[in-house]
Amino acid sequence: MNHTVEEVKLKNGAKGLLINIPGATVMSMQFQFRAGSRYAKRKDIEQVAHIMEHMAFGANAKFKSEHDFESEFTKNGAYHNAYTSDLALVYEADCADFEWDRILELQKVSICQPKFNATELEAEKGNVRSELTNYLNDHHRILWPRVQQLLGEDVLTYRQAIATIANVTLADIREHHKRTHTTDNMRFVIAGKLRGRKSEIIRQLETFELPRGERFEVPRDELKSAHPALIRRKDATNLTFGFTLSVPRELSDEELDAMHNLNHILTGTTHSRIFGKARSKGLAYSVGSYTGAGFYDSAWDISGQVNHDTAPELFKIIATEIQAVLDGKLSDEEIEAAKSFGLGRYQMGAQTVSQISGFYTNRYFADDFIKDYGKVPDLIRRVTREKIMATTQSFVDANTWVLAAVSSGDRDEIVELGDALKGLFKASEAE
Repeated sequence: MNHTVEEVKLKNGAKGLLINIPGATVMSMQFQFRAGSRYAKRKDIEQVAHIMEHMAFGANAKFKSEHDFESEFTKNGAYHNAYTSDLALVYEADCADFEWDRILELQKVSICQPKFNATELEAEKGNVRSELTNYLNDHHRILWPRVQQLLGEDVLTYRQAIATIANVTLADIREHHKRTHTTDNMRFVIAGKLRGRKSEIIRQLETFELPRGERFEVPRDELKSAHPALIRRKDATNLTFGFTLSVPRELSDEELDAMHNLNHILTGTTHSRIFGKARSKGLAYSVGSYTGAGFYDSAWDISGQVNHDTAPELFKIIATEIQAVLDGKLSDEEIEAAKSFGLGRYQMGAQTVSQISGFYTNRYFADDFIKDYGKVPDLIRRVTREKIMATTQSFVDANTWVLAAVSSGDRDEIVELGDALKGLFKASEAE
């Protein structure tokens, strides 16, 4: 879908993107605050942001209860949600084009004028506790907070987070909202048919009844390697693992494209180098890889599930194929096939208003950077073997990595699997 993007900076200190999509029948709105769990006033109330997010669509200045607000908001099919991460709290809504102004007004009321009350607090504390307890049954979910801790990130595991729920008071909720929900700390992305509506949208945004404040700094952790770690679960019938490598900088767009290309070569298909070989040998049903650029650090993850008896052979394949990349053993055919896949996914990723909005939100909300949608194909086409090798080498040279797993077995098993990966870092360790 064709679209144009404009960044607007409001008089109240907020700023965001207005994405005009001619002919769109849907309006998508997202509002982000750096107000996630890392910004809790104290560690013993770490879940204050999450609980506040659950209360976001409760009683407010115009509606007495969540039921009343929900009934009004969704009467024409509109959708809304909110989510909390370590850093962010995001409010989102999609609605039919004909009611965009009504929905924007309701979003404004829920964000700016919540009436936090004791009844809803206790209910949502229970709901958050139930949500996090459910995660304890998901081995992938419980794995990654532990990996973050091992690397040195100042986060809690789900079990530790659950223990903070009881400490959160109504005063804590109100304090967190007042401190974090300021116009200077707000970013937004609004996408849809905006022609002729820009001035009215800006007018509404400038009437958000929030105080001025500051755009909070992103916390910085000193990352380090750690010994292989086991999260023991008696009910685990196999081994759920995460192998993550970190480099102490934000990857460039060119480097990210190179790693996306490599991830497809390694795990993207049933004929890929790691996942494909594992499937063809009956070693593992699921293996994937992901690269993400953070504010100060970037990560490359390889994860999956594997049976205990086939794990050693799978990890040998992982180590062998990463070493092959470092040695430049990538064929032109593999690289071109990955580029073709990336170009196809790029075109498929612009079929809806929400997809187009999503292309911009993650990066813009992270560091105010506006990605150029039109340049993506050229960036994909410019990926080279040399860029893939150099970026992979930078992760290895950083020598900051962790292997962790959820298993009913012994830690010795994880240590042995980690030994299969150590050879990749020998040159860095020698230095």
